[in-house]
Amino acid sequence: MKKLHPPSNVDLLEVDLMDLTSVAAAAKHFLSLEKYLHGLVNNAGIMATPFGITKDGHEAQWQTNYLAHWVLTELLLPLMRHTSKGLPAGSVRIVNLTSTGHLGAPKCGINFENPALEESSPWARYGQSKLANILHTKTLHEKYGPASSSAVSGEGEIWVSAVHPGLVSTNLSKPAQESGSVMINLLLALRGFGLMWSADRGSWNSLFCAASQDMKVEQCGKYLEIFRRFGEPWWQSGPSKDDMLAKTLDEWTRDAMKEEGWLQ
Repeated sequence: MKKLHPPSNVDLLEVDLMDLTSVAAAAKHFLSLEKYLHGLVNNAGIMATPFGITKDGHEAQWQTNYLAHWVLTELLLPLMRHTSKGLPAGSVRIVNLTSTGHLGAPKCGINFENPALEESSPWARYGQSKLANILHTKTLHEKYGPASSSAVSGEGEIWVSAVHPGLVSTNLSKPAQESGSVMINLLLALRGFGLMWSADRGSWNSLFCAASQDMKVEQCGKYLEIFRRFGEPWWQSGPSKDDMLAKTLDEWTRDAMKEEGWLQ
């Protein structure tokens, strides 16, 4: 970024998503430094990794891809709502990175009784975490989107999107390659034939949803891909469209994070 635009003011804020203490500390540090926050892109994640439990007691993919981002977002939301007051619609946005991999989630959508899914495949655990990203987006849109009570009352409007970036050639799939699964073999074949996008192009849809003035209000709260054009609705699973499942997940997550002390 500095190379492309030397005047940019770029700071590093370290966050270990496998450690919720780190997530909470990062949010606290940011809030101590900044008075405004116009955009948040929840991008970092892992894919189809071997089963593991974090120091916080959660399955690794479930925490890294969903819970940690949920906590970070929740802690930064008051500042984002404050930032949006008095600004034009669409000035403050959140982008949750998800994946077509959400189609691999359990048939029930989210296994609230056993979210660790230790007896399931790495891809099922990945799918569940990516489904949670979409459901989280639905909840944020309902609470803070253009037609929400928060927006209508002037308490803050935030545009939220769930984005699948496309098939991007990064090191995300490296931990999963040892599994030798059909999915990984397919991804390796696509990479070999040059059919996967560069990391730069893989950021385009996220950047569109985070900053483009061409984004329409109708695209808010949606699951968006980038096949023929930016911000294109695409194939979703049934659970990803389930408003009640989104509400249940929000309540479950909020209760769990409060019990663990990450929320007041």
